[in-house]
Amino acid sequence: MTQSHHNGQPIRFTIASPVDRLPLDAAEWAASGEPIGVVCLVHGMGEHKGRQAAIIGPLCESGFVVIHYDQRGHGRSGGRRGHALQLSDLTRDLEAVTEEAARRYPSLPLFVYGHSMGGNIAINYALRHQPKLAGVVLTSPWLRLAFQPPAWKVRLGRAIGRLWPTFSQSTGLNSGALYRQGHPSPAPTVDELSHGRITASMFTSIVDGGEWAIAHAGEWNAPLLVAHGTADGITSYEGSRQLAANADPQQCSFIAVEGGYHELHHDPDGPETMRAIAGWLKERVEGLCSGESSN
Repeated sequence: MTQSHHNGQPIRFTIASPVDRLPLDAAEWAASGEPIGVVCLVHGMGEHKGRQAAIIGPLCESGFVVIHYDQRGHGRSGGRRGHALQLSDLTRDLEAVTEEAARRYPSLPLFVYGHSMGGNIAINYALRHQPKLAGVVLTSPWLRLAFQPPAWKVRLGRAIGRLWPTFSQSTGLNSGALYRQGHPSPAPTVDELSHGRITASMFTSIVDGGEWAIAHAGEWNAPLLVAHGTADGITSYEGSRQLAANADPQQCSFIAVEGGYHELHHDPDGPETMRAIAGWLKERVEGLCSGESSN
């Protein structure tokens, strides 16, 4: 088993994308004490793994190794900023990360945790690739936007995407809509690695992938946890609720965070939300252990 870190620092490594050998910058954080599971963390649009401390800390403290990476076109990974030609490029990148996690920790339960756009990638990876996972966590997944762009703008975007897939526009995200003030460990205010770009092909891939995931949610037959804030002004709370409703009721749990904004881990209720998520993950591990002992 690979030991994780030294002096509280992550081990950094690079994974070559199976799509095009693009270098994906990754890091591994150790569990506090003997690890009980591994979580592969997938960040949101325009951000990077360096903004995930409020997620990583509670998971590590609960006994999980966390392996996370900058998606293509983000952070320290290669690729045009905010660009993917198709959804499968992103899900295959995640597949490579989970395979590396399983190689490093073959005896531990493996989970995928996706936030925002990363939630879209996580659930599409689960549904389309059907990997052997102990569970999937989605927080504020971008399945639909909380606001609907005009139909003409969507049609124009699709036409441009077909002719000029790398055409890039600003995401137009307002940082004030991400989270409310009051978290004990606020998000970093100076962030040179984040960006506000998205290309036409990436936008349409994510939009179409979100609708597909909602419609096909019942095809994932392993544990699924979906958490969404009721006051999220960026991604659709109703989209998450619908995905959860379409999923296997025996396997899916839904957490509605009353008044929560988009980045639940940075919101004032973030520590409580993360305790609930870590608790759910630990219950899945305990369930696996009791199942093994009874066999």
